[in-house]
This record gives sequence, structure tokens and C-alpha cells, in this order.
Amino acid sequence: MSKKISKTKKMLIEVARVLFAEKGKRNVTMNDIAEASRRGRRTLYTYFNNKDEIFRAVLNKELEYIVDQATKAASESVEPDIRLRNLAIAHLDSIKYVVDRNGSLSADFFRDIYEVERARRKTDQQEIDLIRATLVEGLQKRIFKTIDPELSAIIIFYAIKGLEVPYIRKTLTREFEQHKTEILEFVIRGIMSNSRDVAPL
Repeated sequence: MSKKISKTKKMLIEVARVLFAEKGKRNVTMNDIAEASRRGRRTLYTYFNNKDEIFRAVLNKELEYIVDQATKAASESVEPDIRLRNLAIAHLDSIKYVVDRNGSLSADFFRDIYEVERARRKTDQQEIDLIRATLVEGLQKRIFKTIDPELSAIIIFYAIKGLEVPYIRKTLTREFEQHKTEILEFVIRGIMSNSRDVAPL
């Protein structure tokens, strides 16, 4: 029974996401979601009290995708410096994917920026933890210079996160997209041991 409930809730979230992406959050009602889901208002209100609640569920689902991609990058069997670069690329690429596939919903991310940032606290910390673990391994292997992995993980994460808004607003040039690997290596180079350069592409 619980699996059926879980599947129904996931379906409602996806239906809402598609509607939000097509019309924007403000132009979608709970009735629209109920009709599109073909489950009716009673089923919808069993899981969600209002539109803001289902919007948060959609947001959390999209954030989970970003963390999942970062986790995959962090699980790769490569040296820590390469993994750190791949973590950054996975973050930016997943952000771009989420924004591109959500159309009109992207604008709501700016109108509801405080809501978005509240939702991101947990997932941001998960990504910081992945970066920190990578830094610790790199320190053990003497790939990175002596740094504080806790503080460095936070700084690196927010340096990467700072590129998101240009990505979402699509103001980054095509050259950035083509050369983002080299640009991210510039960020990483600052923590590399003097005896080792950033790994070549």
C-alpha cells in the first residue's frame, strides 16, 4: 500500500512540475494539477495542502537530481583532482539541465529565491560533504597542498555555485560553455601541490 501511495505522490509532483514548466507557478491552480493528474482534487489534497507545498516538493525533487549527479561524479575511480573538477562540471551541467527542462518555472526560482535557498540548505551541505571527502583524499595522497578541508570545501562549493545565476539567465558566453573545464581547473589549481599540476584533459 505504501508503495502505491509513494508512486501516486511522485506522479502528482511530476504532473505539477510539467504544468509549472509550461505556465509558471502563478498561472497554475490546484484544480489544474488535479485535472491533469486524472486523480481528482481529493487525491491531490491527500498529499498536499496547497500549491506552495507542491511547489516545494517539485523544487526538492529537482534539487535531489543535482545531488544525485554530484554523487555519481564523486564515486568515479579517478584521482581526487580530476574528481573535484568532475564534481564541479556535474553541478553546473545538472543545474543547466534542470533549468532548461523547466521552462517558465525557472523565473519562479528568482521570484521565490528565499524559498529556493531554504530548500537548498540540505542539498548544498551534501555537495560540500562530497567536496570535503575528495579534498581529504587528495591531502592524503599529497595531490593537494596543506589546506583546511572543511573551509576549503565551503569556499570551492560557493565559488561553483556563484556561476549558477549566469547559467540560469544564460548570460554566460558560448566560449564559457566550451572552455568550462579549463576555467574550473583554474579554480582547482590554487590548491594543487607544487609537485603536481592539474591533470591534463
